Amino acid sequence: MNWKWMAPALMLMALPACVTINIYFPAAAAEKAADRIIDDVWQLKEKAEPSIQTEEKK
Repeated sequence: MNWKWMAPALMLMALPACVTINIYFPAAAAEKAADRIIDDVWQLKEKAEPSIQTEEKK
């Protein structure tokens, strides 16, 4: 085999595998987003509960 062209080709293919992309989110923005999600879930839960309670009273 001809290693003169294979070694550089393997190195070129391995180079992109070493690249890492880190994305950092501001903590305050992430906390606000989490709070909004929690509020939305609680609102959905509160809307669903009255219909269950009215059915039980019947």
